[in-house]
Amino acid sequence: MKTVNVSISPHIRTGRSTASIMLDVIIALLPSIGMGVYVFGWRTLLITAISVASCVVTEYVYEKLMKLPVTVGDLSAVVTGLILAACLYSTAPWWIPLIGGVFAILVVKMLFGGIGQNFMNPALAARCFLLLSFSRIMTDYPVIDGLSSATPLMIANSGETVGYTELFVGTHSGCIGETSVIAIIIGALYLFARRVISPRAPITVIGSTVAFVALFSLIKGDPLTFNHLAVHALGGGLLIGAVFMASDYATTPVTFWGQIIFGVIVGLITAVLRVFGGTTEGISFAIIITNLLTPVIEKLTYPRPFGVRKEKKS
Repeated sequence: MKTVNVSISPHIRTGRSTASIMLDVIIALLPSIGMGVYVFGWRTLLITAISVASCVVTEYVYEKLMKLPVTVGDLSAVVTGLILAACLYSTAPWWIPLIGGVFAILVVKMLFGGIGQNFMNPALAARCFLLLSFSRIMTDYPVIDGLSSATPLMIANSGETVGYTELFVGTHSGCIGETSVIAIIIGALYLFARRVISPRAPITVIGSTVAFVALFSLIKGDPLTFNHLAVHALGGGLLIGAVFMASDYATTPVTFWGQIIFGVIVGLITAVLRVFGGTTEGISFAIIITNLLTPVIEKLTYPRPFGVRKEKKS
């Protein structure tokens, strides 16, 4: 009997290489990182460089020590480093992206078999690890031009109105890559045009989050305005999380309805954490929690092969 070798998931038929796909993701992330440099200054480049370097070096050293093929050329470690940097503040100590990069690659990616085998998004898992381990440092929001360090979500939750110009341009406090709506949308449109990702999961994540926030706010009796809902959609990490992390090939469903269900669950958990929890964000924890459900979602939504009859229960 002939032995058939099956490559690691995800099993998507395409003529493109992993490196070319990762290069597209890097290009799509550059506008957000660039706006971070413009708003927060040169230190953004330091945090980004350390984050990327720690991811690449960790993967290279691990594979050398384990006598495995070196895969840093596929650029996936660079993407992880950029996403991690985008989720950090420019005021973070230099060792924060260093620890985060090592954790993302070593613990979440390589120890589970490398690219395609990780059970959750490495960059987001690292960010959640850093939030739980160094909560005070990870919530040290940067001050912009001597103004308040409060993020748009904090301002909206206090009952104040947030200007839309600030949201779209990104001249407000927040993580390096999450402040500019325009920059994230440019990256998203590039990925859609290149067919690197589908808009299904991102749109479902954003739409369901806003819908559940509105529902839970009404149940809780909180004031609800259009500006408040707009800030929930555009003023935090939801947008960049939906585009770059909720569409990860290895940790999100590949089926049509699987992506829809995944997005709804992420939106539900995010809304619960934002409205009833003690955090103004919640998207990072929502995505990695839902990553754990991906195998179940795919099993429930995987289409039955043509011509195969459903087995009758005895």
